[in-house]
Amino acid sequence: MTNQIQETTDYLKDKGFYAPEIGVILGTGLGKLPDEIEILAEVSYNHIPHFPTATVEFHKGKLIFGNLEGKKVIVMQGRFHLYEGYSLQDVTFPVRVMERLGIKKLLVSNASGSINLDFKKGELMLIDDHINLQGGSPLAFKGVEKLGERFVDMSAPYDAKMNAAIEKIAKEHAIKLHKGVYASVLGPQLETRAEYRYLKIIGADAVGMSTVPEVIVANHLNIPVSAISVITDEGNPDDLKPVNISEIIAMAEKAEPDMILLFKELIKNI
Repeated sequence: MTNQIQETTDYLKDKGFYAPEIGVILGTGLGKLPDEIEILAEVSYNHIPHFPTATVEFHKGKLIFGNLEGKKVIVMQGRFHLYEGYSLQDVTFPVRVMERLGIKKLLVSNASGSINLDFKKGELMLIDDHINLQGGSPLAFKGVEKLGERFVDMSAPYDAKMNAAIEKIAKEHAIKLHKGVYASVLGPQLETRAEYRYLKIIGADAVGMSTVPEVIVANHLNIPVSAISVITDEGNPDDLKPVNISEIIAMAEKAEPDMILLFKELIKNI
């Protein structure tokens, strides 16, 4: 993997991806942040050596580099998931490449369903902690110790300083921002009523199919990370409605301007 990371890094440097300060991973229905960027370089995932290719139709599949709020940023417009058939090492490979390119901080977004029924569709949740229910670890492979400490401490996986700054920005701009625990499952099927009850019992506030692998690898690489979930549906096991993926995407797009504002203001001030 070390050689692959270097080959990919060298390719991107040749394409103009030079010394990014902040990495951003955009989730389902959350692809408009690049509209705010002065783009200096961009490349489709399927042109990047050793990169997976986004197979989900509503993920754009581009890596973008440019200026945003006075900082050099590298943005994944679309991410990878285990449910697409990729391994945990595939899903997190871009984080390792972004770190090799030079990022010092990572911001992540996703669309999720609420377990905590005080969290309503169209609202945002700052992730304070997570539960990994994906059945594996992106660090569980031979030779991981060559890329960082094998036994990574996860007592505080999300950066307290950046999270506090995001909460302050939300308050200043009157954006409703919950804080809670995100459970990451394999998918792609949605949860049953019994599964929603189980998730509530174990302490989850929201559930989705991404983010946790990337956060684990960011911690492995000592990169401070913050993540925001857009609540796109509500998992009330006593009144569970069928979920339409187009409605989830529409709800994510509706809430996206608030998430973009939070990310932009944070980037400006870090």
